[in-house]
Amino acid sequence: MEKQNDFKPFIAADAVLPEFTATSVILGIILAVVFGGANAYLGLRVGMTISASIPAAVISMGIIRFVLKKDSILENNMVQTIGSAGESVAAGAIFTMPAIFIWMNDWGGQAPSLVGIALIALCGGILGVAFMVPLRRSLIVEEHGVIPYPEGTACAEVLMAGEKGGSQASTVFAGLGIAAAFKFIADGIKLFPSEVQYEITPYKGAGIGISVLPSLAGVGFICGKKVSVSMFAGSLLSWVVLMPMISLFGGDTVLYPATKPISTMTSNVIWSNYIRYIGAGAIATAGIISLIKSLPLIVKAFGQAMKGMKTAGGSVSILRTEQEMSPKVYISLIIVSILAIWLLPAIPVGLVGALIIVVFGFFFATVSSRIVGLIGSSNNPVSGMTIATLIIASLILKATSGSSHASMVGAMCIGAVICVVAAIAGDMSQDLKTGYIVGATPKKQQYGEIIGVVASAFAIGGTLYLLNAAWGFGSAELPAPQAMIMKMVVEGIMSNQLPWNMIIIGAIIAILVEVLGLPLMSFAVGMYLPIDTTSAICVGGLIRAYIEKKKLSSENLRKEAISHGILYSSGLIAGEGIIGILLAVFAVINVGTDASGKAISIGDKITFSPFAQMPGVGKIVSLVAFAALSYSLIKFMKRPIKENKKNQSA
Repeated sequence: MEKQNDFKPFIAADAVLPEFTATSVILGIILAVVFGGANAYLGLRVGMTISASIPAAVISMGIIRFVLKKDSILENNMVQTIGSAGESVAAGAIFTMPAIFIWMNDWGGQAPSLVGIALIALCGGILGVAFMVPLRRSLIVEEHGVIPYPEGTACAEVLMAGEKGGSQASTVFAGLGIAAAFKFIADGIKLFPSEVQYEITPYKGAGIGISVLPSLAGVGFICGKKVSVSMFAGSLLSWVVLMPMISLFGGDTVLYPATKPISTMTSNVIWSNYIRYIGAGAIATAGIISLIKSLPLIVKAFGQAMKGMKTAGGSVSILRTEQEMSPKVYISLIIVSILAIWLLPAIPVGLVGALIIVVFGFFFATVSSRIVGLIGSSNNPVSGMTIATLIIASLILKATSGSSHASMVGAMCIGAVICVVAAIAGDMSQDLKTGYIVGATPKKQQYGEIIGVVASAFAIGGTLYLLNAAWGFGSAELPAPQAMIMKMVVEGIMSNQLPWNMIIIGAIIAILVEVLGLPLMSFAVGMYLPIDTTSAICVGGLIRAYIEKKKLSSENLRKEAISHGILYSSGLIAGEGIIGILLAVFAVINVGTDASGKAISIGDKITFSPFAQMPGVGKIVSLVAFAALSYSLIKFMKRPIKENKKNQSA
């Protein structure tokens, strides 16, 4: 990578090309809502989200270039800038807000309003953008060639590839279509079960299974072998070691929080009553360890940000590629957002909460933007930052307002805003790096990011309401692992009713895993999640490992094959997420006298499935279908290899 002084953007600074157009804004908003909804569904199911920048850029190239017959790399960049905001807003919301839904259901209160959710997401998103504006020059420009910003650089490479846009776009859309059809057949008409589970009867308490869902295989491929295998290893520890031990030594004991003897429990019941608390302790400890390990980087990042603030005048430069949002604008955005957080009753945090958000918001925006530049957005310890915020906010609110329900909700709302701030700051950093490489106008990107935040903020509330009404947060369909951890942290500080022994066991396991040098966060998440989820993710990771080990004629060919696999996997995730949301719509609307939408769920309405009376055969069909889906991932991944062989033979 070039040093900053020698760097020249792909598009010259004096070039005039379409950039902030009606086409790019409308398409960006659509993708922000689509990827925001898909990531909300995915995150609530498996506890992680995927970057939307590259899929959004590829879809944009396919539509703008081949459908609209236009050609502008800057328009495509604007689309991915706006579109990727949906993923970050979704992450901030789903990691925290479901906890309030669960509390209100338990307390008999009113769930957060759509306006309240939108305002929390909106204020957090705007603060994330505004805090990042003065950091651009010091982190993106002056540190070019030093801080890599991997996702931003990769997205720029995709945009500059140009001629490859059609093939890449078709790969994303193919994955989207296949996943949509698969999800509809499995969970819509219920032709075959989407989950295959077996109790290991001779080994009481243990269980094994797999969720035959496209998104999970896609997640595994994107994460790679190391992360996906470590997640599965965490599940194995829980499901074939800890749970059989609980069953063996528990006997007829009725152990809190369960209300029946352990000897009568299936593996799923043991998991829901005990393992989730052990996994929670592991995840919380992993987040804190991640934050502690990042402290030297955090201190350095904060110091450089302060230095950058002094040099970032924000004045409009003659060069288009150096024009930025005016300081008057972003300072006004910060002031208005903080006043809204303080004064609007829909955001129940008060003056103390607003002050906490100012301090932690800027601090963690700085930290996030620096960390993603070095280790990538996927490894950004947003959950650790949120946990740290929740601990301090809960302690302060408990001291000032007592251990009331209002204090608990206030602490979670503070955590939600900070989570969105950190996620948006990290996403915007990658977008600005992409723009810097291709020669975009920073000011237009900054306004584009705000548009994406606004669109996503108003869409995420409806998505949360829909998914909660369909399945319920904390259920087997939507375990919402991150939100459950945040909920336990607040409850643990406000009261002494949690099974702390189980949480401490999880914490000790996490420390041992860290000492052994294993990928801690993924292992801890695996401990928490059902084994059927992590086994499917592991399949995707092993498929990627296959191509990484395969002998190929060049390393560039291997990278191209992996790139195709990532694009296809992104399509799988988006396709399932879209159908998952549509099925949620059908699950909550009234159809005649049937309030569960069974008019589309044909497998429930009539005995459509030939395997309804033969569950064993149905499970086999599910496994065969998942094997076929996995094979399709291999086929699309190997497309560049086949094309290369054809070119060589020709």
